[in-house]
Formats: sequence, structure tokens, C-alpha cells
Amino acid sequence: MVAGIALYVLMPALVKVLSSWPRLLHLQVGWLVAGLAGEFASFVCAMALLRLVLRTPSWFAVVTAGMAGNAVTNTLPGGDAVGASVQYRMLAGTGIDTVQAASGLAVSSIIGVSALFALPVFALPVILGGTAVSPGLVHAGELGAVGFVLLVAFGVTALSTDRLLLVVGRALQWVIDHLPSRVRRTQPDQPMGERLIAERDAVREDLGRNWWKAVLLVAGRIGLDFFSLIAMLEAAGTHPHPALVLLAYSATAVLALLPLTPGGLGIVEASLSGLLILADVPSANAVVATLAFRIGSYWLPTAVGAGCYVLYRRRYGALRTNGVPRG
Repeated sequence: MVAGIALYVLMPALVKVLSSWPRLLHLQVGWLVAGLAGEFASFVCAMALLRLVLRTPSWFAVVTAGMAGNAVTNTLPGGDAVGASVQYRMLAGTGIDTVQAASGLAVSSIIGVSALFALPVFALPVILGGTAVSPGLVHAGELGAVGFVLLVAFGVTALSTDRLLLVVGRALQWVIDHLPSRVRRTQPDQPMGERLIAERDAVREDLGRNWWKAVLLVAGRIGLDFFSLIAMLEAAGTHPHPALVLLAYSATAVLALLPLTPGGLGIVEASLSGLLILADVPSANAVVATLAFRIGSYWLPTAVGAGCYVLYRRRYGALRTNGVPRG
């Protein structure tokens, strides 16, 4: 119901963006190819980061589960939760420990979201330097700064103390204990809170040795995604101020985290095109650049995710529930 109402409200903006598809034929081919290549490289960095935090050598398991989970996120209401569930079950089906899979997905998500909230910081020198900035973009930067501080506080607490994970572990254990017997797994030898702490320590130790890899990969994932947007704007014949586009990009990425529509459908189109206009991009160019950007970041990866799920089924069989084969 929420997704339906949100799409109804956002439909005019979504239709406006989608109806600009004939203008795609007039984009500069070189910049269009560069934008799509940047988006492809961004997804490679995302899969490499997930492989790092999962501590697994298997590219096949990570890529098929990651892309299939992303496709579910992009197509179902409440897709973030459902996509994460599918991704978790697919990883468990490859033999990866369930707690290891859950903690790895959580760490990857926290790192990515923290980086998104930190993006407006890189635009501060331009704002403080006297460049005229729309109040809407300034507010977006302020939102990102506040969110970044809160996420850093949460991350520091989770990494440095056990109390938070023990509380989360007790809550998870309560949920597991109240699941139907046909779904519940056998009770683990170790309480859930202690297992989470053990996995946290393992992830912290690995990232301690490989922190520079995690930084490079998350920077590559977001930086190449942002480059893709810049390339699409150039393909449309626009040469915007990168710092202003960065504010528009980061604000849209934060809004897309709200699980109102599948994959932020409509939210991204409405907010990104509108904020690009505030960043002094001509309206027509903002709309067609948004469409080209979404083709590379939403539509094509969704199709690839469906193919990845088929490949997963061929190697590992039917999707499993909590690591146990169905039926």
C-alpha cells in the first residue's frame, strides 16, 4: 500500500523522465559508453567489497547472490529487506556460515551508507568558498552531515563495545525461538549474542589488516557511480559544477534509502532530476541524463540479476531456507 501510494504521488515525475527516452538517441556516444562503463566498474567494486567482508574466496557465490538480491530490491515493495533476505539465503546455500553471511552483509551495508552520508563533506569547500548554492542543496548537505555523525557513532559503538550486540543477539534469539518449528533451525551451541560478537571481532580483525582495501573499494563503488552521472550529463551536452552535482547525487542517494518504492523507483527520478535543476542544469538535460543514469544503475543491473539467479540455480539448485534445502 505504501509503495502504491508513493508511486501514485511520484508518477508525474517518473513519467516525465521515462518519456524522454527518444532523446537518448541524441546523446554523445562516447560519454554514454563511459557512463555505462563507470557503472559496471562501480558494481565490480561493490561485489569485491562484499567478498572482502564475507571473507570468502568465491566470486561466483558473491556475484550471483549480490546481483540477484539487488534485482529483488529493485522489483519488490519493501525490496531492501526482501533483497537482503534473498541474498542471505543464497549465500547460506553456497556453504557460507549463516552468522558470517549476516554480519558481512551488515558491515557492507553500514560502510556503504556511511560513505553516502559523508559525500556532502567533499562539497563543503565549494560552499564555504562563496559559490552560489541553492538552499535545497545546502539542506541536503546538512542532512548528510547529521546522518554521517549518527552512523559513525553507531559504528564505533558496535565495534568497540559488546552491549549493543548482546541486545541485538537477545532480540534475534527471541525471534528465532518463536519461529514455527518447521522453519526453525537446530539451536546453536553458542548464544546468538556471543556469536555476533565473535563474528564482529573476526570482521574487525580482517578489516584491520585490509582497511585500505575496504576504503578503496567503497570509494570506487560510489566514486564510479558518481562519475557515471557526470558522464551522462556530459553526454546530454551539459557541463555542470561537479560539487553541485555531488550534493544532488548524495541527497538523492540518501532519499533512495527510504524503503517506499522498489529500488527507489520514482523517488530517484523525481529527486535527482529536480536537484540537478537546482544545480543549474537545464531542465531537459537533467531529465534525459537522469534516465540514462538510471538505465545503467537500475534497469540493466536488474536484468543481470535475473540472469545471475538462473546461474545460481544451475550450480546450487533451488533457493534454500536458512541454509537447509527446501522440501
